[in-house]
Amino acid sequence: MKKRPLLGAIAIVIRNDQVLLAKRRKNPDSGLWGFPGGHVELGETALAAAVRELQEETGIIANPVEYLTNTDLLIHNPDGSIALHYLLAGVLCDYVSGTVQAADDVSDARWFNCDDVRAGSIQMSERVAEFMDMALTRLA
Repeated sequence: MKKRPLLGAIAIVIRNDQVLLAKRRKNPDSGLWGFPGGHVELGETALAAAVRELQEETGIIANPVEYLTNTDLLIHNPDGSIALHYLLAGVLCDYVSGTVQAADDVSDARWFNCDDVRAGSIQMSERVAEFMDMALTRLA
């Protein structure tokens, strides 16, 4: 069987000048803050996966608005070969309800001030501030 890229979805939620981030419990990016998200299941759209993963990981209910962007996440073995390849679909989501509670495969979840994220004062996965700014531009 050939190795193939995996499809993941991340939920980008902005509310009251704050962005919702989750601290990953597992690799990739264990211990770093990033957007809630995970694997897209067979027959599930990335839009649906983003809001499902958001609720599973943070307790937040949201509606998917649109695909915002996508990115390739390449994880290499020590010899330089590809260990894992994810295509992550960034989904802009509209907050509906819920209080943040970390669950599933995240150790913490909370709302962060957008300026703090932009300043890089939080240990984050790559491109978090960039995707947050895309969402803010789209919402403006």
